[in-house]
Amino acid sequence: MDAERPPLPPFTLDSATEKVRLAEDGWNGRDPARVALAYTPDSQWRNRADFLQGRDAIVAFLTRKWAREHEYRLIKELWDFRDNRIAVRFAYEWHDDGGDWFRSYGNELWEFDAHGLMQRRIASINDAPITGAERRYRWPQGRRPDDHPGLSDLGF
Repeated sequence: MDAERPPLPPFTLDSATEKVRLAEDGWNGRDPARVALAYTPDSQWRNRADFLQGRDAIVAFLTRKWAREHEYRLIKELWDFRDNRIAVRFAYEWHDDGGDWFRSYGNELWEFDAHGLMQRRIASINDAPITGAERRYRWPQGRRPDDHPGLSDLGF
């Protein structure tokens, strides 16, 4: 049996906001095995056109993702919530092996089990080329500082 991952559903505005920030922090840590622990063992994902099921598939996916998306930095923002579901919008910046920069924008729909583990994640994402000068996420690799602007503050 997996441990609980607070905050637990049903969500309030505060607990949903906290859940989103915890997910952002996890993804900015870029440790696939650690990130996968936030999901049920049989979690179902759609990420763009990729359909995944289970933690092993999540670890493999994230390992590939972060091997090609260099200097990855992510901001997530709560869009809405109800009961055991949360809707999130996000944007992240990264560059490829050739040094070309991108800002990837998207939306996620999350569904949690009673233990606070995500059992379903549906993500739609679009990549926009940017120049290095257009980057807005310049904090050191890892967790976004508390005083760094969020998506709405940045106009995204």
